[in-house]
Amino acid sequence: MPFQGGPRSDRPTRPEAPVIDTDLPTEGRNPRTLDVDTLPTLEVLRRINAEDATVPLVVESVLPEIARLVDLSVAALRGGGRVHYFGAGTSGRLAVLDAAELPPTFGIWGRVVAHNAGGFGALSQAVSEVEDDLELGARDAAEVAAGDVAVGIAASGRTPYVLGALRACAAAGARTALISCNPHTPYGDEVEVHIALATGPEVISGSTRMKAGTATKLVLNSFSTTLMIRMGRTYSNLMVSVNALNSKLRARLVRILTEATGMDPLTCENALVEAGGDTRVALVSLLGEVPAARATTVLEETDGGVREALQRLRSA
Repeated sequence: MPFQGGPRSDRPTRPEAPVIDTDLPTEGRNPRTLDVDTLPTLEVLRRINAEDATVPLVVESVLPEIARLVDLSVAALRGGGRVHYFGAGTSGRLAVLDAAELPPTFGIWGRVVAHNAGGFGALSQAVSEVEDDLELGARDAAEVAAGDVAVGIAASGRTPYVLGALRACAAAGARTALISCNPHTPYGDEVEVHIALATGPEVISGSTRMKAGTATKLVLNSFSTTLMIRMGRTYSNLMVSVNALNSKLRARLVRILTEATGMDPLTCENALVEAGGDTRVALVSLLGEVPAARATTVLEETDGGVREALQRLRSA
C-alpha cells in the first residue's frame, strides 16, 4: 500500500533539510546564461525564451503522475471531499490563483481550496520567514479531513511549511501529493504522488519564479482543468458551468448554447431564462427535450455532470 504522508513508525525520522541547500537543482548556475548580464536586451530575452521552451517537455514527462492525482481528486470530490493546495512564496501565489479561477470558470465553489503561507498578506508582499514554519503548515491544515486530497507545492521539494501541512493532512487521513522541481527530494517518498519537474537551473540562479514557476503553473492548469472535465463541468470543449450574472455573460452563454445544441439564439436565450440563468440546466433541457425543472433534478442526481444527466434521461 503506498505511503500517503508523514513519517512512518517503521522508518527512521529524517532530519530536516538545512536552510541553505546548494544541491537543489534550481539553485545551480546555468551554464547557458553565465554571460547574461553582458548581453543586449534582445539576446537576454532570447536566452530566457530558450530556457522557457524546455518547460512543456518537462511537464509532458510527468503526465502519468498528474493523471494519478486527477483520479484521486475525482474520487475525493465525488465522495464529498475537497482538494487543498499548500504553498509558500511563488508556489503559494500560483496555488491561490488556480483555486480562485475555478469558481467563475467551472461553477465549483469551496471544493478546491488554496492555503498560502502567511495568508492573504503574503500574496502581494513576500513574507519570507513563514515558509520555514512547520507548525504553521500543520495549523493551516487543520480543516483538512479524511477523504480530502492535499497537494503540496514547493519548488525545492522541502519547504517546511508545505511538509508540515502534508504530514498533518496525512495524519487526518487525507491523500497527499507533492509538486516539486526537485526530482531527488527525499520528501517525495512521504506522499502518494510526487510530480517531480526536472526544470534544472534557472536563468538567474535560484529564481524559481521563472522556469519552476512556469512549470508549476502548467501542471496546475492541466490538473485542475482535467479535474473539472472529469467532474462533468464541461460539455465537449465548452464552458457550461457558468451562470448568466450580467448581460455580457448572458450573451456569451447564449453563444455557448447555440454551439452545443445547433439551435437558434432565441430558443437558447429563452431556455437560459427558463433555467434561471443556469447554463447546464438550459443545455440539458434543450438536448434532453425536458422542462427546466426536470433538467435541474437530473443534474442534481448526477452531481452536475451534463453528459451523465443526458444519458440518464435517454435511458429512462
